[in-house]
Amino acid sequence: MPEVLVPLAQGCEELEAVTVINLLRRAEIDVVTAGLTEGPVTASRGTVVLPDTTLDAVEERDFAMIVLPGGLPGADHLEQDTRLRDMLLRQAREGRWIAAICAAPKVLASAGLLDGKRATSYPGVLKAEDFPQIELVDTPVVVDGHIVTSRGPGTAMDFALQLIELLTDRALRDQVEHALVRPS
Repeated sequence: MPEVLVPLAQGCEELEAVTVINLLRRAEIDVVTAGLTEGPVTASRGTVVLPDTTLDAVEERDFAMIVLPGGLPGADHLEQDTRLRDMLLRQAREGRWIAAICAAPKVLASAGLLDGKRATSYPGVLKAEDFPQIELVDTPVVVDGHIVTSRGPGTAMDFALQLIELLTDRALRDQVEHALVRPS
């Protein structure tokens, strides 16, 4: 199965982080959570998450996908981390998947990874006047090339299911979704 990195920053949105981690693991995708620093991460609503490792320990590894949870100030911390920026740029150069939800698409935008692409984010995070080179859309999940973006906590499940489909296939996505007993 593919290996996916989910970096966790202090103040991340726990609903997005945990939904992605949980659903990908239900699909038997190997998910590695990495804190920007050692120790527990306190998410934006006070939930404490214990990452598997640190970003320092995995920054030289190759992942099939890197998924950035949003939330504030979590996305700000991700955006300021030069190790993560370097990893994202390498990921893009090598044609591997990158995904971001909520406020985290601004991390991709500031690195130039959304230039010339369609993308979405939490309302107001990416503004047309600040990023005229990005085609901003209001759909729950946007896939453009090897970049996937999504709007926020309410779209986290759709986002995670789309990631499963991109990393594996539609049949496994459908199997995971069916077991969730989601309304049609």
